[in-house]
Amino acid sequence: MKNLTIGIDLGGTTITAGLVDGEGRILAQKTCPTALPRPASEVERTMAEMCAELVKQAGLKLDELEGVGIGTPGSVDGESGIVAFNPNFGYERWALAAAMERRLGCAYPVRIENDANAAAYGEYCAGAAKGHNSAVVITLGTGIGGGIILNGKIWSGFNGAGAEVGHTVIVKDGEPCTCGRRGCWERYASSRALVARGARAMADHPESSLWQLAGSPEKLNAKKIFDALHGGDALARELFEEWIGYVSCGVINLVNIFQPEVICVGGGVSRQGEVLLEPIRQALERENFARNLFRHTQVRSCVLYNEAGLIGAAYLARAR
Repeated sequence: MKNLTIGIDLGGTTITAGLVDGEGRILAQKTCPTALPRPASEVERTMAEMCAELVKQAGLKLDELEGVGIGTPGSVDGESGIVAFNPNFGYERWALAAAMERRLGCAYPVRIENDANAAAYGEYCAGAAKGHNSAVVITLGTGIGGGIILNGKIWSGFNGAGAEVGHTVIVKDGEPCTCGRRGCWERYASSRALVARGARAMADHPESSLWQLAGSPEKLNAKKIFDALHGGDALARELFEEWIGYVSCGVINLVNIFQPEVICVGGGVSRQGEVLLEPIRQALERENFARNLFRHTQVRSCVLYNEAGLIGAAYLARAR
């Protein structure tokens, strides 16, 4: 068996590792709790043990792999293999790549990348952006993550902290953000922002079907808002139209800056398909600076979902 790598998606709640072939297929997969807080050395040991278990399951040895890649939260310097700062884990100047190379004892380098960038690379190599030279991948979740691929390579800035698209301001002096700014895109266009606005609005709309679907504002989630929208609920329609306007605003900003071949939209809400994508396309037709040109950016849903980060990390492991 050739062209096998291991990709690891290191999350704040779970660690998922997968043995991936050259076509992006996951041949074996393991998941375990991250179990924070704990020392970095224990997280490293867990990941190394998962790698050993995966190759044993496949009847291989670690030195038969082409490499190992890790997608991790935080500011990442892929060249040095150091995670400069991971606020979710509480680690600073974490020499993750070197530590994992020692634990695995293999000749190949361990590659690390920011988790959002790894997910974007996965969509580029094996998902919705496959076959394109440039792409921007955004994830609408608790916040808004982003990854940018230009000329087939991840663009993360000179310091590894680029592509923080959720922290571009779309409302000057708007709502305060955890990053310290006000009016950030993720404060208006994330799934969490949609749910927060819906929960506040429910009190003034006792007639809304959101009450039947959620039971209370505290139990509301994005899926229930979309269920109400599909059922013809007026409040859900109002919430969606305001929210998709904010989503589109940020997407248009990205298109005007990068003019990528494709924008891929991920996160749980991306499963809504054309309900989500068509309003964004319509806004792009109106406001894209290059709308009069013959070639336009395509807007698509991500297709790898929760496996994007793992697959992207695996592809990074074979990139030289």
